[in-house]
Amino acid sequence: MTDEFKTIATTSEGYYTEKRSKFLAFAHPVKTIDEVKDIIAGYRKKYYDARHVCYAYMLGAERTEFRANDDGEPSSTAGKPILGQINSNELTDILIVVVRYYGGVNLGTSGLIVAYREAAADAINHATIETRQVEELITYSFAYPQMNDVMRIVKDMNPRIVSQTYEGSTCTIVLSIRKGEADQLRTRLQKLL
Repeated sequence: MTDEFKTIATTSEGYYTEKRSKFLAFAHPVKTIDEVKDIIAGYRKKYYDARHVCYAYMLGAERTEFRANDDGEPSSTAGKPILGQINSNELTDILIVVVRYYGGVNLGTSGLIVAYREAAADAINHATIETRQVEELITYSFAYPQMNDVMRIVKDMNPRIVSQTYEGSTCTIVLSIRKGEADQLRTRLQKLL
């Protein structure tokens, strides 16, 4: 498993129109299924007059948690093409919602697939894609006189300091570091004991 993943920085929008049907696409960075549900509920409320609110999401650095929803469109004509765009861009921690306003003309299954795919692609094209690291938290407790040794390792390996606490002469530090470097940091800290 790699210790990097790609996601979007902020919410972005896309648009596609075909035979008077309008497809409004919204890409959101997300971390949890609860977040996904809240965002979808918000779009269903905001666009209550739309015919369909279809979506797909991908969660986790391993990219194993995902779902595609056609919301009443013919099977696999909406959610799967949206998910296909997420996959072809190798993104995760993302939700793409496509709201369809029916224009009075049926597009057919191939027309729907193209429309949902293009709307999702447009939202991704308008997004800022970031590469992030999968991080691991390491908690380390030590006696106060070891502070300089610990901080030398922190300076050398450059983990992010999440928190530091002092109780009497015992210090506890919580560090966040790229998963691929976690074992090395753990080993170096253990050698101080």
